[in-house]
Amino acid sequence: MRIFHVLNSMDAAQGGPSMSVSHLAAAQARMGHAVTIWSYSLNRNHNDLARSINDIPDFDKVNLSLMPHVGLGEKLGARRFERYFKANMNVVDIVHIHGIWRPILFSAAKIARENQVQYIIAPRGMLDPWSLSQKSLKKKLALRFIWRKVLNRASYLHALNPAEAELIRPLKLRCPVTIIPNGVSPEEMAALPRPTSCFDSYPQLANRPYIIFLSRLHYKKGLDYLAGAFGKFCRQNSEVDLVVIGPDEGARSAFERRISRLGISNRVHIIGPLYGRQKYAALAGALCFCLPSRQEGFSLAVIEAMGCGLPVVVSSNCHFPEIEQFGCGEVVELDTNAIADALTRIIGDEQHRKQAGQAARELVLSRYTWPKIAARTLVIYNEAIAR
Repeated sequence: MRIFHVLNSMDAAQGGPSMSVSHLAAAQARMGHAVTIWSYSLNRNHNDLARSINDIPDFDKVNLSLMPHVGLGEKLGARRFERYFKANMNVVDIVHIHGIWRPILFSAAKIARENQVQYIIAPRGMLDPWSLSQKSLKKKLALRFIWRKVLNRASYLHALNPAEAELIRPLKLRCPVTIIPNGVSPEEMAALPRPTSCFDSYPQLANRPYIIFLSRLHYKKGLDYLAGAFGKFCRQNSEVDLVVIGPDEGARSAFERRISRLGISNRVHIIGPLYGRQKYAALAGALCFCLPSRQEGFSLAVIEAMGCGLPVVVSSNCHFPEIEQFGCGEVVELDTNAIADALTRIIGDEQHRKQAGQAARELVLSRYTWPKIAARTLVIYNEAIAR
């Protein structure tokens, strides 16, 4: 099958879609399909892109078509993208669009329909109530006058979990919804780097047990709750630090001010973004993973941490009830005290922590691996084409 994936940006600093789409495309290519990712090139150093995808198994089998993101006209109308994309409609069977609102994504759907090619849209959490409440008037108008028709004409909406599918339901869209989650690469999970290799680059972490946060430093990721919870945790535990990994998306300075006011700056290590084996080394060396997010579709960081054998503490907004069902950690409300108490319980009981970490790893490797997920997408693609 000839598959086109379309997303607005391949910049890993802008969130999980670039990494999840890259892994999915690589898994599909490994099955023998012709897969192309269409997106915009990075405005920043291309080394960031190379570092984020170099270690993805079989990504060398994927075609990467990056459009230069130049000028206001392209930003508003995706004209250059349209020309190139339209010229390639004779070599595609299915178009898989990741995200909504952006002109490049609208253009991909429009051109696919004009050329009688079926398309699937993965909203990736962008249609849930929290996301729709951000810049709400603009999104209401866009949904009413532009995107409702685009979504209704899709072969499927690709939700990442049952909660996302349920949150979409009140919009009364006419297209069917299919649920296919994100995953991990079995090869990456089987060959984790030694945990102490992280200390080669960050010696300040040596001999310091730590809790890890891995995500964009963005308001919606709940860093304010994390700071307050860790501040309370510190009052009861003087041995465990917090490591914060991820690119700054506007929330770093407020987080730094908050931990300074709490007097815990010396216990918090803000590393910046890590990719590939460096990221997995940092995860493998942690005691526990924490993500108190205000909104998630299906967090790639959470299942990567679980695949590395970490127990997790996440907010209910991460929509991952299996964590508690299978004893992989705790799902708590978005409350500073609740998060702090959950961290204290997990860190304070070594046997429970190890059992939860093992359960997390077993759950992810049994249900959430990219080869299994790629196979599920192919079933949906064939159904869309057959219809």
